Amino acid sequence: MTTLLDLSRIRAISLDLDDTLWPIWPVIARAEQALQDWLRPHAPHTAGWLADSEQRQALRREILAARPELGHDLRCLRQELIRVALQRHGEDPGLVAPAYEVFIAERMQVQLFDDAGPALSWLAQRFPIVAVSNGNADVQRIGLGRYFSAGFSAQEFGVGKPDARIFHAAAEAVGVAPQEVLHVGDDAVLDVVGALDAGLQTVWVNRGGQDWTHEAHRPHATVNDMSALCALLRPQFNEVSAPR
Repeated sequence: MTTLLDLSRIRAISLDLDDTLWPIWPVIARAEQALQDWLRPHAPHTAGWLADSEQRQALRREILAARPELGHDLRCLRQELIRVALQRHGEDPGLVAPAYEVFIAERMQVQLFDDAGPALSWLAQRFPIVAVSNGNADVQRIGLGRYFSAGFSAQEFGVGKPDARIFHAAAEAVGVAPQEVLHVGDDAVLDVVGALDAGLQTVWVNRGGQDWTHEAHRPHATVNDMSALCALLRPQFNEVSAPR
């Protein structure tokens, strides 16, 4: 589905990370397992309790109800979850920091979609790219920093998508106006609706073939992967082919 994407206006790209460049849930599952494996010899009761995903999610909801400000800060939220679990099981709260480092180290071990690497290389040669994520991925630590001119995460910036301020900060970071930025992401609300409301053009990366259900807003274009995004942008450069 393509609407009125104005290629001539695009001077920069802001780019979501999780589920746009790599699938996130396999990463989180591995990180959860690494955390539990590390905790088992250090805090066995906590490790066993956290292995139950329903209990873990219930504690997450409890913490967010008590401290809603942690909703945009996944690092502090995860650390608080570990701390409370340790405390409730009478185990050493001093383990929070090393336990979190085990989790986040595994969380940075992402596996890109096959189309993402070539697309990043192609795009970065033509536009400044700014990472804009509500997650806690670090493109430098992941090994993708060479493709990005700047990056904004909700936990560092203080607010996340769909708040217009994070999109405007991305534009300012590379010296362009919001209307000169193309935002690319997989989440219909956080990425597309948020970016549209902030004045950006948008491309929805719809890998799963989902229906668009937000009739008051529509992306300027929809693609099924990052290769298709490059093909969409290729006419701006009068090029014959884009990466595959």
